[in-house]
Amino acid sequence: MANYTAADVKALRDKSGAGMMDCKNALDEADGNVEKAIEVLRLKGLKGVTKREGRSTSNGLIVARVNGGTGYLVELACETDFVAKADKFVALADSIADAIVAAGAETLDAALAAPLNGSTVSAVINDEAAIIGEKVELRRVAVVKDAAVDAYLHRTSKDLPPQVGVLVAYSGADADTAHDVAVHIAAFSPSVLKREDVPAETVETERRIVAETARNEGKPEAALEKIVEGRVNGFFKENVLLEQDFAKDNKLSVQKVLDNAGLTVSAFVRFRVGA
Repeated sequence: MANYTAADVKALRDKSGAGMMDCKNALDEADGNVEKAIEVLRLKGLKGVTKREGRSTSNGLIVARVNGGTGYLVELACETDFVAKADKFVALADSIADAIVAAGAETLDAALAAPLNGSTVSAVINDEAAIIGEKVELRRVAVVKDAAVDAYLHRTSKDLPPQVGVLVAYSGADADTAHDVAVHIAAFSPSVLKREDVPAETVETERRIVAETARNEGKPEAALEKIVEGRVNGFFKENVLLEQDFAKDNKLSVQKVLDNAGLTVSAFVRFRVGA
C-alpha cells in the first residue's frame, strides 16, 4: 500500500479540486507523492477530454472586474457544485478574469486566447479540467463601458460562490443609487434597458398572443385594442429595466429613480450560472 495519510489526500484534494477517490487512486499510483499525483490526475484527465465534451456544465460561478469605466463579467462553468465551490476553481476563475482584463478581451474568442501563466486561458482551462476530472468551460464574457461601472455579485446559496452577476454602465455621481439599480437587476432580471431595445418581431408576437387570449376570454371586439395595449405595456413593464417598479420603492419606476439621482444608464448585463 502506498505511503500516504488522510492529510495527504486532503492536501491533494485542496490543491487539485479533484474528487476524493480520484485523489486516493492517484496517490496510490504516485506512491504517496502529492506532486506526482497531480501529474497522474492531469494525464488521466487529458485522456478523458473527448469523453467530457458532451457533458452538461450547469454549475459554476460568476466573476466581475471593473477597470476604470470598463466592466467585465465572466461565467466559468463546471459540472458539479462540489467543484464550483472548491478554492482551486474559484482561484482559476479569478486568474482568468484578471487575464481577460489585462488583455482587454471583449469577446469570448479573445478571452480564450488571452495570455495566462505563459500559455493561454483556453489551454489553462483544459489543463485544470484534466486535473479536476470535470468539463470546465469559459461560457460567457461581457463588457460594458461608460463614465462609471457598478458591479454586483449575488450568492444564491451561502455555500456557493456568486451565481448571479450584474454590471451597470452609467454616467452621474450617485454611486449608491447605481449600485441599488444593479441589485434590482439581479433580483428582477430585466431583459433590455428600454422598450426600443425589444425586437419588433417579439412585440408583434406578444401582441398577437395577447389579442388571441383576450378573444378566448370572451372580451368584446370593441374593447380589444385597449386591452391589448394594456397587456403589451404590462409586458414592457416586466421586461424593460427603465419601466420596472424599483425594488426598494415600488411606487417609483427605475427611470424615475435614476432621474431623481441624476443618473443615466447606458447599458447593463446580467449573468446567472447555467441560464
